[in-house]
This record gives sequence, structure tokens and C-alpha cells, in this order.
Amino acid sequence: MSLWWVMEGQKQQQQQHSKSRVVKVNSEESWNMFITQAKNQGCPVFVHFGASWCVPSLAMNAFFEELAMTYQDILFILVDVDEAKEVASKMEVKAMPTFVLMRDDGTVMDKVVGANPEEIKKRVDGFVQSFLSPKIIG
Repeated sequence: MSLWWVMEGQKQQQQQHSKSRVVKVNSEESWNMFITQAKNQGCPVFVHFGASWCVPSLAMNAFFEELAMTYQDILFILVDVDEAKEVASKMEVKAMPTFVLMRDDGTVMDKVVGANPEEIKKRVDGFVQSFLSPKIIG
């Protein structure tokens, strides 16, 4: 089963816009499924932790969607901290919005707290450069 197929099924199930590349995680079970799938596919992950009552989180949704369209090789996940409390706790989310960049092996590489599109874009660019740069074997 490919990551694409799983993402498409999740998006259809949630009746999201057909062009969305962001998957919504609302339980620890779905979180584990997507993280495992990303590891198996060698796919880095970018997570937006937010809440339906948090205006800055909601304001960042469109920006997060834009990033997802730009960076096709990254799995973009939106987690509502009220629906997936265990995940937010496990990832040590203390404020919203929080953005977490993870390598394909699940290692957290960067975390940005707050609604700062310029800083987030800069961090994602740096992450992508480090992830895609060739490994030097010495």
C-alpha cells in the first residue's frame, strides 16, 4: 500500500478539498499509521499542531496548504490537539500553533512555535536542503 493511496483515502474520508495535500490526524491511531507509513516510504514529515479555537492556528492553515503544494516530497499532517491529545503530549506541544519537522526515520529535526510564515518557510527550506543534500561517505 503506497503512502499516496493512504493519504487519498484519508482525504476522501474527511471530505476535504480534492487538491489538498494535508492529511488531518484526529487520533493516536491515525498518527501512528501515517508516521509508520512515512518511515516505510522514506518520507519526511511536517506537522502543524493546532486547535479549532486557536485563531493563529486557523490563520496558518492556508499557508500550510501552500507549503504542501510546494514541497511534494514531504508528508504534511494537521493535528488538532484537542482531538489527538496523546499525540500532542508525546510531541511535547505546549502552545499553538506548533510546527514540527521530522526526518523520514521519525527523528524530530526542528520545531517552530507561533504563527510566523517567514520563519517557517526559512526552516522548511533549510530542512529540505539538508535532507536532499548528498551524503558524503568518508
